[in-house]
Amino acid sequence: MKNATRLLLIACLSLPFLAACKKEEQKVAAVEAPLTAPTTSDENAWNAYLTDVVKRNLDGVSNTYVYVLPAEGSQDFQGYYDRQLEKAQTDISRGILEGNLLAFGSPTSAKTADLTIAAFSKAQPGSMKGVKVLFIGAAADNDRVKAAVAPAGVDYKFVEAK
Repeated sequence: MKNATRLLLIACLSLPFLAACKKEEQKVAAVEAPLTAPTTSDENAWNAYLTDVVKRNLDGVSNTYVYVLPAEGSQDFQGYYDRQLEKAQTDISRGILEGNLLAFGSPTSAKTADLTIAAFSKAQPGSMKGVKVLFIGAAADNDRVKAAVAPAGVDYKFVEAK
């Protein structure tokens, strides 16, 4: 009986400390500020930035499909572009279920816009209702991407890379 009483007393005394630890963890998570777009073509910096933007725009999404290009002057850019385009077209032609997110972004906004437009060129009208498309790029490319993805019936969102 003495052991049970001691264990109960220890458990009661440790509860305030456990509760305090959880409150500190919640405060740390809420403080993170959004990243800014890198001013260089550093691939690691861009990947971190794009990951941050995608995470902030999930809004209950079950799966994400992310299409990222390197800087236009990088080695084998065209090969990388062609592979990403093939992957995006295959994914879209296979069908994306409602509640999923397709995100497009890179240091070269115009090429990313070209990729997005080409990927949606064969999408059936109204075939992607409930699918979210996130374009991360320059404001100058927003209208043409929006016009290309709209017929598929997606929920389009633009985030200016800044």
